[in-house]
Amino acid sequence: MSFSASSSSDGLTAAERAQIQRANSSGLRPVVFVHGLWLLPGSWQRWAEAFEEAGYIAVMPDWPDDPPSVAEANANPGVMAGKTVGQVADHLAAVIARLERKPAVIGHSFGGLLAQILAGRGLSAVTVAIDPAPFRGVLPLPVSALKAAWPVLGNLANRRRAVPLSYEQFRYAFANAVSEDEAQALYRDHAVPAPGAPLFQAAIANVNPWTEVQVDTLNQERGPLLVVSGEKDHTVPWAIANASFRQQQLNPGLTEIVEMPNRGHSLVIDSGWREVADKALAFVRRFVAADMLEAAYLGPDEIGAHAGADEVDRRVAA
Repeated sequence: MSFSASSSSDGLTAAERAQIQRANSSGLRPVVFVHGLWLLPGSWQRWAEAFEEAGYIAVMPDWPDDPPSVAEANANPGVMAGKTVGQVADHLAAVIARLERKPAVIGHSFGGLLAQILAGRGLSAVTVAIDPAPFRGVLPLPVSALKAAWPVLGNLANRRRAVPLSYEQFRYAFANAVSEDEAQALYRDHAVPAPGAPLFQAAIANVNPWTEVQVDTLNQERGPLLVVSGEKDHTVPWAIANASFRQQQLNPGLTEIVEMPNRGHSLVIDSGWREVADKALAFVRRFVAADMLEAAYLGPDEIGAHAGADEVDRRVAA
């Protein structure tokens, strides 16, 4: 799947419209993958292939003005500057509104926050929020999270800028749980500048009642939700993920949390991505796998085998 920077009057790129058409013509259940800061939609490519092998159809939308490649993003960082959480959420909602079937939504980091915002709007059939950035009402602020965000928050002017991470900063914030060689490869292949605005929005969300960084946790149309936390994540430690989970437990729908041992913030792009993808897939399949079209695609024997496998672990703090 490729991406184009050109957009139409509705704000969607040609590539996004092509993905929507592909999803609608397939008749399959869409899965919308939402990336976070310092990554691009292509970071989900292996996940998209895995979910399509399981009978879904993948949609990997941009944030507004995302460049089509890591090289172009690093060469032209200014195009990503100034994007806010509300702008991105509305753009993703516009993508989903054009899908003929209600999708599953999977997001990582700020993409995990956005996935919860979309679920709170009733736009997701089932949601997986992986190492999700905090929203209004999530109070813990571990030192490691502040350190990971400091390359942006340390300069107020960064609110209007797109800010890259140095390798050392990426190593701490994303790649602390992988080898040096793998960390270097992840930085080379995935790291791009990110708009500073969302981090400033999240930083003051609990003192700003009008913040865009809030989730309707009470909407009965939210659907099932899984929060995934990496045990060694510096950027979104367990304290933040668990606090998000507790807020979401106010919803009458099913809410679960799982901790992935020995995993950092890079868990969706590093060599252990498949273990996390399988957890997400198992959860999604519990709620939107057994429809007629997918049954025809996979066959009844395979559906039955997957439906009973890979139960989602839970770790709920007392």
